Amino acid sequence: MTKIHPTAVVDSKVKIAKGVEIGPYAVIGEEVEIGENTYVGPHCVLEYCKIGKNNKLIASCYIGMPPQDYKYSGEKTYVEIGDDNIIREGASIHRGTPTGHKLTKLGSGCFLMANSHIGHDCVVGDKVIMVNSSALAGHTTVENNAILSGLVGVHQFTRIGKFAMLSGGSMANQDIIPFVIAQGDRAKPVGLNIVGLKRSGFSLEKIKSIKYAFKVLFFSGLKLSEALDKLEKENISEEVNHIVKFCRETKRGISRPGRKISDE
Repeated sequence: MTKIHPTAVVDSKVKIAKGVEIGPYAVIGEEVEIGENTYVGPHCVLEYCKIGKNNKLIASCYIGMPPQDYKYSGEKTYVEIGDDNIIREGASIHRGTPTGHKLTKLGSGCFLMANSHIGHDCVVGDKVIMVNSSALAGHTTVENNAILSGLVGVHQFTRIGKFAMLSGGSMANQDIIPFVIAQGDRAKPVGLNIVGLKRSGFSLEKIKSIKYAFKVLFFSGLKLSEALDKLEKENISEEVNHIVKFCRETKRGISRPGRKISDE
């Protein structure tokens, strides 16, 4: 059964599926759709959003708030959230802008820890983890299975590749390629996310192919375009092909390792 606490304020046109629970003092505004078995905890505020099934919004989450953009003038834009996400206290997801996608999108199986933030027009994939107080500026893209540690900041229009991990306090202003660990102010790759890849079931051969691509891109002495041509022709693995495609689509540039990084 659907459970709505008597202190909650719910717009009359909200679409609420079976098994939804809305906690005390929650405010559910205009154009909201909530999927089956989703929990909306106390003091959450939702508007202009579509939320899938089996999500847990623990407390004081703000979903679909107006974008923090001077150009925004009250146009109808939206947030879309998939299934099986956990969104903890104080997390916020702002809706899109007319000059962007008009939509901010979060995939499924993600974990947004306390006070994390997803800005307007972001596209966040599946199984992404955002640790406490990590934040995405507008128009950011985060691919599947990426991890943003505590206090990470990502500059607008920057992309984070799949299975990449940003260490605590990192500030990314250029694209971080898939499968790496990056860290630092103006984050740079410092190695591969070997532990994460093994835990996710990547075979030794796939990990070797990723390591090879990493060396060709950054330590072969080739220009980036030449390295990409080489890897594309060799067609080593699906993972390497994804790295090549990711690099070719960059607009802000690819973050490169520092000169002192060890070969290990």
